[in-house]
Amino acid sequence: MTTPDAPAPRVPEAVHRRRWAILGVLMLSLLIVVLDNSILNVAVKTISTPAPTGLGASQSELEWAINAYTLVFAGLLFSAGLLGDRLGRKKVMLGGLVVFGLGSALAATAGSPGELIGFRALMGLGAAFVMPATLAVLMNVFEREEQPKAIGIWAGGVGLAIAIGPITGGVLLDHFWWGSVFLINVPIVIVAVALMLWLVPDSRDPRPGRIDPVGVVLSVVGLVLLVYGIIRGGELADFTDVTVLGTIAAGLAVLAAFVIFEKRSDHPSIDIGHFRNKVFSAAVAVIALVFFALMGVTFFSVFYTQSVRGYSPLETGLLLLPLALAQLVFAPRARLVVDRVGIRATTTGAMLLIAATLASFAVLDADTPIWLLEIIFFLMGTGMAHIMTPISVVIMQALPREKAGSASALSNTFRQVGGALGIAVLGSVLSAAYRSGIEDKLGVLPEHLRHTAGESIEGTLGVAAGLGPEGRSLIGPAHDAFLHAMHVTALCGAGVALVGALVVALFLPGRPRPARNDGKEPELVSATDR
Repeated sequence: MTTPDAPAPRVPEAVHRRRWAILGVLMLSLLIVVLDNSILNVAVKTISTPAPTGLGASQSELEWAINAYTLVFAGLLFSAGLLGDRLGRKKVMLGGLVVFGLGSALAATAGSPGELIGFRALMGLGAAFVMPATLAVLMNVFEREEQPKAIGIWAGGVGLAIAIGPITGGVLLDHFWWGSVFLINVPIVIVAVALMLWLVPDSRDPRPGRIDPVGVVLSVVGLVLLVYGIIRGGELADFTDVTVLGTIAAGLAVLAAFVIFEKRSDHPSIDIGHFRNKVFSAAVAVIALVFFALMGVTFFSVFYTQSVRGYSPLETGLLLLPLALAQLVFAPRARLVVDRVGIRATTTGAMLLIAATLASFAVLDADTPIWLLEIIFFLMGTGMAHIMTPISVVIMQALPREKAGSASALSNTFRQVGGALGIAVLGSVLSAAYRSGIEDKLGVLPEHLRHTAGESIEGTLGVAAGLGPEGRSLIGPAHDAFLHAMHVTALCGAGVALVGALVVALFLPGRPRPARNDGKEPELVSATDR
């Protein structure tokens, strides 16, 4: 029974009773989307190994194997959110899970890096219809007062996936071929589909927007051109090359056309008006910045642990455990810190912590005690937990409940675009810095092997292994060149995290105003608006 002053519940009682079971199904669906990338992180070295162990993928092909997924994912999230609003989020999630499972099965059987990139793009297509719908459904099965707690548990599910992924990937790679890291998704998809059919209610927006195919095409083409140019520049170690500059310029031009088209469209994928809200704009910008820094740095950390330190994929997965456990432990509890000190103080401190942990990679070398790396990973996970939960709450509560799909799509799009650009930009910095450090040591190699050996540490070590005893002289210089490149890249990532800290300190709210008795939403007020 409700009191006369309390707002009536907006969630049907039958749904309210099983809301925690529904959250469990949503987290399982989220698990496979996140699990895929966290498993792939420990598999990149194996995939870069020549056949029959791997596919012999170059560093640029590895970057594309990751980014093919994230770019398709990011480019389609808005349309996926709108389709969920229009057709029903449950139907869209089910379809996305089936496509994701099919893409996973095909990726496991890929015979070349090109095939793997294509099948990863198909997986991104399926994931685009899963991720935004999970948060949209969550917002429709929990009352507002329970939403921060539910979002915290949802964010903790990301930590669980990050914990399970590298360890699972390491176990699989120790006993099976590299494709098993993708095939493992299939049984999880089957279980998730069965539970979703049984438990999850459908929901939709009573006034859904129209699909924006032109906007989708412009966003995907623009992002692909931009990322291709950045990765190509790192591959050549020359960002002044005409093809590199031309491709980057074309990508920026297409993205500018996308923004202009969206502003003039009567049914845009992105409602540009949302970004007039400083709090909302700052929140999605921070999502992009933190994943830009984090994805770029974690991309090279696997090569540090496996190629330089000599750990196996399973051992690498275990080394990443503190990062995941910190998120799993602290993400559901981050709201308690927010309640005590406010959103702005919590997220600013967390961003500064992440910047410090990224910068600390610049002091690691081949003999650094491994426990120091474990402390860095734990602190990094702690920082992430105290950013993702409050930022997700800010984003999801900035728009009406009926637009939950759009809010979730915006959040995930900026996260995926930030991560893709982080891998492309910081991966290119790593590649260019590595090539400049190793180039003068490759004169002993035949001309046709020098480019391959200079692109990445795995390229150098692969060529050295093929030369037998004569190649051993390249191992030490390769390690030294990689460590230098890692230090440069880590400091670049730390700089990006510092920019994120400045954004949250200036624009995010201190504390949300208390909820009103008339049932209207509490207002989030930024520091600059006070």
